[in-house]
Amino acid sequence: MATIQRRKTYTTRIGNVLVGSGAPVMVQSMTNTDTADIASTVQQVAALARAGSEVVRVTVNNDAAAQAVRPIVDELAAQGVHVPIIGDFHYNGHLLLRKYPDCARALAKYRINPGNVSIGRKDDDNFRTMIEVAIENDRPVRIGVNWGSLDQQLLTRMMDENSRLAHPLEARDVMMEAMVVSALRSAELAEEYGLPADHIILSAKVSGVQDLIDVYRNLAARCQYALHLGLTEAGMGAKGIVGSTAGLAVLIQEGIGDTIRVSLTPAPNGDRTEEVFVAQQILQSMGIRSFSPQVTACPGCGRTTSTYFQELAQQIQGYLREMMPEWRTKYDGVEELKLAVMGCIVNGPGESKHANIGISLPGTFEEPKAPVFIDGRLVTTLKGDHIVEEFTHILNDYVENRYSRKPVEAAVKA
Repeated sequence: MATIQRRKTYTTRIGNVLVGSGAPVMVQSMTNTDTADIASTVQQVAALARAGSEVVRVTVNNDAAAQAVRPIVDELAAQGVHVPIIGDFHYNGHLLLRKYPDCARALAKYRINPGNVSIGRKDDDNFRTMIEVAIENDRPVRIGVNWGSLDQQLLTRMMDENSRLAHPLEARDVMMEAMVVSALRSAELAEEYGLPADHIILSAKVSGVQDLIDVYRNLAARCQYALHLGLTEAGMGAKGIVGSTAGLAVLIQEGIGDTIRVSLTPAPNGDRTEEVFVAQQILQSMGIRSFSPQVTACPGCGRTTSTYFQELAQQIQGYLREMMPEWRTKYDGVEELKLAVMGCIVNGPGESKHANIGISLPGTFEEPKAPVFIDGRLVTTLKGDHIVEEFTHILNDYVENRYSRKPVEAAVKA
């Protein structure tokens, strides 16, 4: 793994997961189901957990959602899914947490947006109530500032003060500073109300890459709280993936960030787990953590007019995603496995030798055979119509024989 010097922060525990500079950078996600729909929410949480989300956030926005939290947690446990559940609160969290103490106890962490709890008003103690509930239940709190719902009183005051300066800052810079001030002031208030510093995680999420980098650099320089990173409303497809990667990679390379989420907009009825795989891939591509075997595959060219190598690479990638929930619990180190699926003789044998398992498929006009390399050594040559099945069999044998099996007890807990 890469030796990036992490920024030193407090370390806290969310259920059975540690967050902070004393722990690996954590991947999290959020459901998009109606939380009151217990069956659908359980199904999606379980899918996100199987994909590798280490905590999952759910919306708690009304009485029905709050009442559903405990049954959701219990049903997940009955299915052997023990991922910590985070409650996302806006506007009425102080009411729901007091009205439904079982919900407050079932959640592993609360997420509060200071712009949506009337923080700072003399006649409103919503924020304080939520902090008191967190203290009573020994729960950490993420104070999540979002530029789409920033504390308007604070922003207005700072804009007015800026306008009176001899050399006013740009409005964008004032807004960035207002986000940092909002997060830090809220954290200070939480500590004044009795919440320990190591129970506080901060985030200041924006939807522009350069804004994200600037605001987190500023925030990281001014506190030791653990930080949650994410480009908010990142968007769909390539736009969301590229934007999130560009912003998060810069900050992580600088040692900033203790937990991340990639907020992709899924296609209608799309797979929510995609955001988990993208977040994992960011960390794995940077050499920060390993989550799943990696497949090297060439992009194709005029020498590879057949789509066979592309189909094989896609099938192998899909097979790895399908198997990892099981392999993760059975085999130590399998996430470090490297495969190569190459399309012609130019780079095929070389890349295959550098992988744990590699196959070089025939390019256009090449002899119809596929040499397979294991740990740099040619072990067999595949031909015919059953290359996929034979290569998958080789992969399964390698995993079974190469990686030590975890004790049954550890596998059950995982």
